[in-house]
This record gives sequence, C-alpha cells and structure tokens, in this order.
Amino acid sequence: MSAIAISSLPKIAGKSAAAAKCAGCRFRDLCLPVGLSDSEVGRLDQIIVRRRRVSKDEALFRTGQPFTSLHAVHFGHFKTAQVNLRGQQQVTGFQMAGDVLGLDAIGSGSHSCTAVALDDAEVCEIPFAKLNDLFSQVPQLLMHFHRILSQEIMREQNVMLFLSNMRAEQRFALFLLNLSGRYAARGYAAASFGLRMSREDIGDYLGLTIESISRLLSRFRRAGWVKVENREVTLLDRPALEALASGEAEYAAEHAAATAAERPQLRAA
Repeated sequence: MSAIAISSLPKIAGKSAAAAKCAGCRFRDLCLPVGLSDSEVGRLDQIIVRRRRVSKDEALFRTGQPFTSLHAVHFGHFKTAQVNLRGQQQVTGFQMAGDVLGLDAIGSGSHSCTAVALDDAEVCEIPFAKLNDLFSQVPQLLMHFHRILSQEIMREQNVMLFLSNMRAEQRFALFLLNLSGRYAARGYAAASFGLRMSREDIGDYLGLTIESISRLLSRFRRAGWVKVENREVTLLDRPALEALASGEAEYAAEHAAATAAERPQLRAA
C-alpha cells in the first residue's frame, strides 16, 4: 500500500461500541492504551465521549480556545500551526493516526496552536478531567502519558535543531525519512506514501519557501533518490537520503572538493 486512504482504514459502522473504541482500534499500540490490560483499556473506553468527524480544512481547535479534551487521531491527517510575531503562519507539526492532539494546552488551559484536518478525519475525544482522575487508578496509563509528553518535547527540540543547523537538503531528506518511519510504525509501506500536506505547508514547517521545496523535489528526483507522481513519493535510494540527512554526504562532497583544490598546488610543488 502506498498511502493511507480513508477507504483502507477501519470502518466503525455496524461494529459494537467496544470495538469502535480503544479495544478494537488497530492503532492501540501507538496511542494512550499502549501497555494496558484489557480491563484497563475498558476503563479508558468508558471516558471517551465520542468519535468526532472532522472535515478536510476544518479546525479541530483554534489558538486561544479553552482546553477541555485531548484528541487521539483515529484516521486522517492534521497540521498544527501558530502565528509568529510577524503575523505569518508557522506550521509546527503534522499528525496522523495514533497521534494525540491538544497536549500544548495542558499547562495554560488554552490552546497555543490551531489544528486543521488535511483530509477527512476522525478523532477520539478524551475529556482531560476524567483522564486525570483515571491516572490515579491506572498508574501504567500515567507512565505512558508522561512518555508521550517527553516525546513531544524531544520532537520540538529536534525541530529547533534542524531548523537552526541543517541545510535545506538535510531538512527535506530528514522530513521524508521521518514520514517513512511513521507510516511504517502504523503498518503501511515505508518506501511509498502520499504527501497529504501542501508544498507550502512543508515549506512553512521546514523554514523554506515553496519554491525551495519544488527545487528540492526536482533535485532529489534527478539524483534518483525519489520518484514523485503528483503527491505520491517513493523513496528509491534510502541510504543516500540517510547519508544526506546525517550530513555525511555534504561532508564527503566538501572533502572531495577541498582535496581537488589542493591537487594543483601539490603538483606545482
């Protein structure tokens, strides 16, 4: 399978209420219930208010909105964005099935970003007050929740790292590899997937212009690293992308150029 299509995801119509919640979800191991016993998952099921459908381009929540619930993505894709000091949109992340939205608002009580669906999606709405009560009853759930928060902090740190220190080629290679790994963790093909976000959104996230993203896609395609058809991307040379993302390819190219520049001087001596 090349990309996550809504038609290929689990259907909830006609299933029992239990099967429509955590107990029967194929992304259970990526979300809050990971590591819980069936009885503990049942207790978590009881506090999930509803499955909420979110249409493409619809906001799940907006900046400044009061925080009441976390939202676990059941299917579909989202982007989160903030407005910077210049009044421009800054995309801060892309979320897919198994990810949890709303963690940004726990401390302040209101959302610091806006979450918008990139395609028709569905989320599980988890009232945080009830979840907080459940933490004292299910310690394993609290431990996993802390793990999710830690991963979110690490993700933000990594974003800051590659925006400040990495070249454009590195950023884009790392972005594609990260998407590949996330799809693989959900049971989909790691080498071929659809880009549900626009090139403009990718540029906002990576700190690049839409023209830069188009040039990078063309360069990667010419080099034989990827194949691009509309929004479908196939990774053809993963080792080359990994070397580029790590900086090894750039170092090798610079070293080769420096060595070539020194050769005439050595011959003249």
